[in-house]
Amino acid sequence: MPVVRSTAALAPAERHAYWHDVVSNTFIPLDVTLHDREPAEGVIASRSVGFLRIAEVGAGPQTVDRRRRDIARDGEEWLTLTVQQRGVALLEQDGRSVVLRPGEFALSDSGRVFRKVLPEDFSFLAFHLPRARLRVPERELRDLVATVFRAEHGVASLVAEYLTRLAGQADGLDDDTALPLAEVAMDLLGVLAREHAGRSGPPADGPPHAVLALAKEHILGHLHDPRLSPETVAAAQRVSVRYLHKVFEGEGTTVGRWILGQRLERCRRDLAREPAHRTVAAVARRWGFVSPSHFSRAFRAAYGMAPSAWRADRNDRADGTGR
Repeated sequence: MPVVRSTAALAPAERHAYWHDVVSNTFIPLDVTLHDREPAEGVIASRSVGFLRIAEVGAGPQTVDRRRRDIARDGEEWLTLTVQQRGVALLEQDGRSVVLRPGEFALSDSGRVFRKVLPEDFSFLAFHLPRARLRVPERELRDLVATVFRAEHGVASLVAEYLTRLAGQADGLDDDTALPLAEVAMDLLGVLAREHAGRSGPPADGPPHAVLALAKEHILGHLHDPRLSPETVAAAQRVSVRYLHKVFEGEGTTVGRWILGQRLERCRRDLAREPAHRTVAAVARRWGFVSPSHFSRAFRAAYGMAPSAWRADRNDRADGTGR
């Protein structure tokens, strides 16, 4: 569930200090100046998806500054991607100044000073991303910030659509699913960086990194379906099966092996959590395994013991009876 912070219950004179603290604690140390003498209500609803922090923000006119002293207080470096939903925003960083309108998004980098001016009532979705996880050259990253991306076509539309959907489904995700979905978000942002730098050179079947990221998302959402296969994944991405295999080869794996690994990991997790009366076969079926014998062989090959023995061992450890 999201953590919701609101100034609604405060007197207008008390809202500035509270809002300043909420913004800084949700994101990074920032200096916030509210423009109205009697500020309107401000609301931030934040949640985590793996290593991503997602926030829905709505408030009245204000200016947000990231100053050198704020950078010195903050030991980590983050990127913040905001998808404007209502109102406009002026973002300034690295000598560039851009205006964001509803349906557009841009990034800022916490490692350098920036300013964001919101001259009217606004709302946006914000995604707080660990900078180190975006594996692109520093020069390309600097070109990426303070740039307007319109969520209408190309990789920018994939990024905006995926992140917006992820925010909408965040409350229903468990930890094991959230982490790979967060990694998909970083993969797509890396594709955007490469395209913006002119390094995409997409083949006929689509940019490989985008295909890989979206294929993984599709797989994670359909692990329960025993019909999931390279063919169904390729069809969902509108690429050839051959091309899909080629994309996964770049990761040092195959489509089938990646599906199997994700299914086994979820079965392993559930075997440790489910009550004893839930059979091993029932857990396997939940994650798309049709044949109990196939599941048992695959589990033993991955974890070195049969699923029933693995469950018994974990239960013994939990009871304090294991060696």
